Amino acid sequence: MEEIRKFFEEYATPMGIEIVDVEFNQKNASLTVFIETEGGVDLDTCEKYHNAILDPIDDLDPTYGAPYTLNVSSPGLDRPFKTARDFERNIGEEVEVKLYAPLKGKKFIEGTLAAFDENSVTIETAKDGQLKINRTKIAKISKAIIFE
Repeated sequence: MEEIRKFFEEYATPMGIEIVDVEFNQKNASLTVFIETEGGVDLDTCEKYHNAILDPIDDLDPTYGAPYTLNVSSPGLDRPFKTARDFERNIGEEVEVKLYAPLKGKKFIEGTLAAFDENSVTIETAKDGQLKINRTKIAKISKAIIFE
């Protein structure tokens, strides 16, 4: 998968696109590339990137001759943070944190992502101030979806 990811990045970087994740689903034989741009991802961006990699990916042959469907998609609003880049991109943003066990009586925390490191995440909340949460205690952290 690392070789495939590097291949995708080679075409994405000049287009101002960041590869967020690459997934291969054997059950339905699909290879999905999740992309992000500074201004967000729209259908036109997905289509342009798909067209840019469509022919060159045949030379790479990521499934060793097996048929597959190539998909290009945005990561989605509620995609959990997986990488350091996911956290970096969301510093100062509103996030939702779901915990395995309650912290200060709560298993769900909303607040602003203030800081992170490999072991912990710091969330700024209106009620509790800064909460430093061990990452092993977090079931899921994602961008908060706010309806206005």
